Amino acid sequence: MVRVGVIGYGYWGPNLVRNFADVPETRVVSVSDTRIDRLRVAERRYPGISLTTDYRELITNPDVDAVAISTPVSTHFQLAIDALRAGKHVLVEKPLTTSSVEAECLIEEADRRRLTLMVHHTFVYTGAVRKIKDLVAGGRLGDIYYYDSTRINLGLFQHDVDVIWDLAVHDLAIMDFVLPARPCAVAATGISHVEGGTENIAYLTAFFSDSIIAHLNVNWLSPVKVRRTLIGGSKQMIVYDDMEVSEKVRVYDKGITVENGSEAAYKMLVNYRAGDVYAPALDVTEALKLEVQHFARCIETGSKPLTHGESGLRVVRMLEAATRSMKSRGRLVELEADRDVEVLSASV
Repeated sequence: MVRVGVIGYGYWGPNLVRNFADVPETRVVSVSDTRIDRLRVAERRYPGISLTTDYRELITNPDVDAVAISTPVSTHFQLAIDALRAGKHVLVEKPLTTSSVEAECLIEEADRRRLTLMVHHTFVYTGAVRKIKDLVAGGRLGDIYYYDSTRINLGLFQHDVDVIWDLAVHDLAIMDFVLPARPCAVAATGISHVEGGTENIAYLTAFFSDSIIAHLNVNWLSPVKVRRTLIGGSKQMIVYDDMEVSEKVRVYDKGITVENGSEAAYKMLVNYRAGDVYAPALDVTEALKLEVQHFARCIETGSKPLTHGESGLRVVRMLEAATRSMKSRGRLVELEADRDVEVLSASV
């Protein structure tokens, strides 16, 4: 059994503690938060666990094997590097760090100490995204043409990151997991409507070396909450609507076929294909439960997590590129060539 300490008991921390406490593979030993009132809430729900306002007490606790970090992005690096240096396995909330340099440092430290470093890209562990991964990897969609996502709502405004780092990070993680290729360049535009604040509306386009293109629309100022993704292929297309209670994923046997006419240089016939629509069965297990079980299993077996440090680094690099592009009003920013070509299965 892996003994876990959780740093941060604010918005997401309670969900982490609940799942670590519920699964048989882990046990919550300690919770740290700078706010006494939040620690009192944790104490009422989980009597007997160790509580502290000083995270250093948690990471140096010999009864703690692994640390889960659920704090503002600006604090991720220092908390994670301190935990790794204390010999603890680490699960970090998304995004992994505020810079690729910091992410690389965490990866090197974890590798040197042979510790598990995992980033909290929760959507990768949902039944919907794992099913999409299977469909894409199995060739059901054919050649992938595009990934188009709308992720909008009213708030929550973040003080230390813009809307791309808060919302687009989810789609970048999904793309990194699902698509057969990785972006080579990024362009982004955005604007802030709050004086002194970060961008609250943004549009990001990711370009690939082949025919794939991705477009993300993220917004903190929408009157409605929308979480809808379209993935188009040469054979079939997917609509993934995370707001649907059931049938979150629908597969459409629709598309086009292109035929050259008799005068090929001047004529091209585009025919439309319309077939059945079906909703595949999805695993309804809570994604966070699967994620914490996967974290514990990786610690015990020494295997590499689905959302390992390198995947977190790739997402941070895309976020950095998007930020640079946005500051230059949409200038195209090339991404560093990815040396990590390992392909992981969707199995958790």
